[in-house]
Amino acid sequence: MKVLIIEDEHLAAEKLKQLLNKIDGSIHVVDMLETVQASINWMSNNPPPDLIFMDIQLDDGVCFEIFESVNITTPVIFTTAYDQYAIKAFKVNSVDYLLKPINYEDLSAALNKFNQLFIGSDKQKEKINLLYDQLVKKDYKARFFVKIGTHFHSITTRDIACFYIRERSTFIKSLVGKNYDIDYSLEQVQNMVDPDKFFRINRNYIINLDSISDIISYSTHRLKVTLKNFEHLDDLIVSRDKTTEFKQWLDR
Repeated sequence: MKVLIIEDEHLAAEKLKQLLNKIDGSIHVVDMLETVQASINWMSNNPPPDLIFMDIQLDDGVCFEIFESVNITTPVIFTTAYDQYAIKAFKVNSVDYLLKPINYEDLSAALNKFNQLFIGSDKQKEKINLLYDQLVKKDYKARFFVKIGTHFHSITTRDIACFYIRERSTFIKSLVGKNYDIDYSLEQVQNMVDPDKFFRINRNYIINLDSISDIISYSTHRLKVTLKNFEHLDDLIVSRDKTTEFKQWLDR
C-alpha cells in the first residue's frame, strides 16, 4: 500500500512512518510533505497514493485548502492536536483521526476502520466538506451581555464599533456612542469575534470593519483609523507590526 504523509513536524512524520512499517511491512511511504503548497504540487504531478495521513495545521495554512486546489479521491486519516471540540466533530462525522502523539494501538485501529468505511470518493468528499464546516467555519460570538446600572442588556456584535481597554478594564463602544464594561480581556474578545469583521489594530483596540470611515498615513510604516461618529478618538493607530496584516485584511 502506498501512503503519503502530510505533516509539518519532521519528528512526528518520521515516527508515523516507523509505526506504519511496524504495523504492516508492505506499506510504502511515497513522500513526506510539510506544507499546503508542497502538497498541492505533489498531487498535481504524481499518481494518487492509496492512503493519505494529513495533519490539519500546516506551516503555510490549514490542510483543507489542499482540497480546494486539487481533486482528492484518496481516503484520508487526519492527525490533529486539536481540542475536544474538534475531536467531537471527527467522531460525529465518522471520520477517523489520530490525536498526537500517535501510538501503535490508535494507528492500527484507525487503519482498520478506514479500510472498512472509506472506499467511495463521494463519501470521502462529503465528510471532508462536513469537517471543513465544523473546524474551519467556526461559530463566533453574536452578542455580549452587559450591565447598565441595575439593568442588563444584550449588545449584538454588528452594533459594536470597537472594543477597547481603559485602566485595565475592557469596554464596548457601540455604534451610537455608548460605552459598556465587559468581563473579558481583549485577548479573549479577539478569539470570540469573527476575524473577517473585527481586527486588533494595537494593544488597546479591536475595531469593526463596518465602522471604519477613513484610513490615513500616520507615519512611514503606520496608519491611523477613523471610525464613523468617533472622529475624536486619537489613539486608533495601527501598530507597526500590524500594518501589513491590516492591509491584507482590508484587501480580502
